This record gives sequence, C-alpha cells and structure tokens, in this order.
Amino acid sequence: MHFLRKELCWLEEFSLDSLETAILRPRTRHLGLSLGDRACLALARRLGVPVLTADRIWLQLDLGLEIACIR
Repeated sequence: MHFLRKELCWLEEFSLDSLETAILRPRTRHLGLSLGDRACLALARRLGVPVLTADRIWLQLDLGLEIACIR
C-alpha cells in the first residue's frame, strides 16, 4: 500500500506540472517556447528553484521566476 501511495503522490505532482505547463502556453507563445521549455519552467516554479537556460530569449519572460542564462 505504501508503494501505491507514493505513486499517487507522484502522479498528482505530475498532473499539477502538466496543468502549469499548459497555463504557461499563452504567456510564452510570443517567444516560441516549446512544450519542454514550458515543462522546465513549471517544474522550477513548483520546486521554487532558479531556471538555467542557454536560450537568451527566456530572459524576456516575466513569470516571477529567477532565470539565468549560462552563455
């Protein structure tokens, strides 16, 4: 039963990340961010950690996240 509880918790977090990824679409569409880009941003938002990217265009985002360009 403990295993099932752990899996359900993971599934709930995944669902929240998926929803956040979809919600970010209108706010990032003009910059051409991919589904993977938005998933990365959603995960960073949930975990409360900075985002590292090599895409300078991300620096134009105003999502309340700390975004650092590594190039």
